[in-house]
Amino acid sequence: MNEVITALKLFLTEEQISTNATIREQHGKDETYLETSLPDIVVFPNSTEEVSQIMKTAQHFKTPITPFGVGTSLEGHVIPYEKGITIDFSLMNKIIDIQEKDLLVKVQPGVTREQLNKALKKHGLFFPVDPGANATLGGMAATNASGTTTVKYGVMRDQVRDMEVVLADGKIIHTGSQAAKSASGYHLNGLFVGSEGTLGCFTELTLQVYGIPEHIVAARATFLDLSSAIESVTSVLQAGIPIARVEFVDEASIVQINKFSETNYPIKPTLFLEFHGNESGLNEDVDFTKVIMEDHGCEGFLSETDNAARTQLWDARHNLAYAYVHDYAGKKMMLTDVAVPISELADAVLYTRVELDKLDIPGGVLGHVGDGNFHSIIMIDMNNEEELKKAKDFNEKVVLYALERGGTCTGEHGVGIGKKPYQRQEHGAALDVMTQIKRTLDPNNILNPNKIVSLD
Repeated sequence: MNEVITALKLFLTEEQISTNATIREQHGKDETYLETSLPDIVVFPNSTEEVSQIMKTAQHFKTPITPFGVGTSLEGHVIPYEKGITIDFSLMNKIIDIQEKDLLVKVQPGVTREQLNKALKKHGLFFPVDPGANATLGGMAATNASGTTTVKYGVMRDQVRDMEVVLADGKIIHTGSQAAKSASGYHLNGLFVGSEGTLGCFTELTLQVYGIPEHIVAARATFLDLSSAIESVTSVLQAGIPIARVEFVDEASIVQINKFSETNYPIKPTLFLEFHGNESGLNEDVDFTKVIMEDHGCEGFLSETDNAARTQLWDARHNLAYAYVHDYAGKKMMLTDVAVPISELADAVLYTRVELDKLDIPGGVLGHVGDGNFHSIIMIDMNNEEELKKAKDFNEKVVLYALERGGTCTGEHGVGIGKKPYQRQEHGAALDVMTQIKRTLDPNNILNPNKIVSLD
């Protein structure tokens, strides 16, 4: 690595290159239970040109490159199992331009979701993709992140108009334009969003933003059983109610919420909901939703318009993973992630809860049920090999169940290492096409190697 460091010092300062053990350790893990692996070098570029030079250097020495945002990924995407160079984009965190008339914003990849929304608020705008964590927008694009608002606003891929991408050979390209639509050429935005750093590094993103809704109503609905809760959501969607968020949380998770957030919610299957729009229209939507849910056995439906009350409700939901981690100190969190067609969702969640009960391991089931995506949180003792095996077997059962019913092995967390074993079963011969694309754009396999596909 000495030759690589010498080459990097030709265009980076001493402060931009680190071989410090603590810095390397910070960049050798994410928020999962997956095994840590440290990069040899961590670099902190300030510009696209520096990223291009880093890529050219890595290409020359055939040194692996792993992009890094803030490390909130959940499938091992940023863990450099092949060592090499990690590119930390934290210094590239400028909001370049807010084009409020076009409802567009141009940002560097190190800008975080909360940083962007704070800047947009003074313009009466917001960015809707909300994965819970305060992730970087570059990282969110790399994994095609989504979250609680997907049911209304779509996933990360739906927000990207254009990206500046540095390819493996250092070439800089743009993938789109600022126009709302285009029928020109291949859809490169769709190719690069979700590529997890395996095809190039993003250095600039042009994103669609939205006007802050005139009126917002949050609600919490409790049910006798989880099937009734989820089936009620299907009915609400079929009725055409433009719901902005609808989240399912099971009883075990409500217990954790009450402990961590000091709430007193009934310990029953619960839906957290939110509606965006004008006041008169929203009142009708909320009333109609309540009627539909009562037809499905809803026992309690409480709506909130007060900002503090709404914030408390969504903070409780967003902090659920941390509630589990806080209550089970010394254990690591496994967070499963699948999506199924809406018609299969109730049975899939019930199956998952039944299988989770068999493990005798703490955990809960939750999800963005408006789009068929749900998760399990499992708290694992990493020193207990039997417990770890049971958790991994459970994760595989849930994945295979989803795939057999026309679903996907990952609704929003991405492939990384955790979901790589299921790519052939999900994609079939299409995986060969993906491999060909990877080989064409990265023939020396230096970009986040052995994530999503293998070139062996």
